[in-house]
Amino acid sequence: MSAIPMERPELEEDEAAALSGLAARVRELAEATVLTGVDPAEAAAVAAEVEALTARLAAERRDAPPFVRSSPQRMDRQIANPVTGALNPLAPPVELTVSTDGIVRGEFTLGAVYEGPPSYVHGGMSAMVLDQALGMAAAATGTPGMTAALETRYRRPTPLGVPLSVEAKASRVEGRKVYASGTISGPDGRVTVEATAMFVMPQWFVPHS
Repeated sequence: MSAIPMERPELEEDEAAALSGLAARVRELAEATVLTGVDPAEAAAVAAEVEALTARLAAERRDAPPFVRSSPQRMDRQIANPVTGALNPLAPPVELTVSTDGIVRGEFTLGAVYEGPPSYVHGGMSAMVLDQALGMAAAATGTPGMTAALETRYRRPTPLGVPLSVEAKASRVEGRKVYASGTISGPDGRVTVEATAMFVMPQWFVPHS
């Protein structure tokens, strides 16, 4: 049986801005860590500093990632989302928009921390971006849900360090089920990854209003 999600703390605008700024600096730290060429002694010294900073942040912990107040949609309120969340250092983040016709689009660039095969994006990261875009397309139908099935097809390697485009749209709604498809394309416009998915709205889910 699926558990009903707990209530989340909601950040004020200034809190969200401060924590998003912190996350941006941590992203820079992650990439610097992957690409650094400093000697072992310097790496150890920086690690000690990071440990101290982590202890400062951990002095006060929430029970769950917070939401923001500004958006009427539950998915858009998740500022700690690992794909689109400005608060999550693991997120690139990818900025996605939904058009009036329900098409989700976004442009993004993935750096060294997302590398799979040398110089190319890890396939799991591509799937995660598509899952997010497809989920937003499903939600745009008015029947938001959770991923029940996701099929990805990798047409060619997705390059790192260049502008990529993602696009997704729902194809049909059947009761609590929504079917959607989408693609990631490189800067030359060629599709690198395509995916189809089915989302199911849980019985307990009530869209935020």
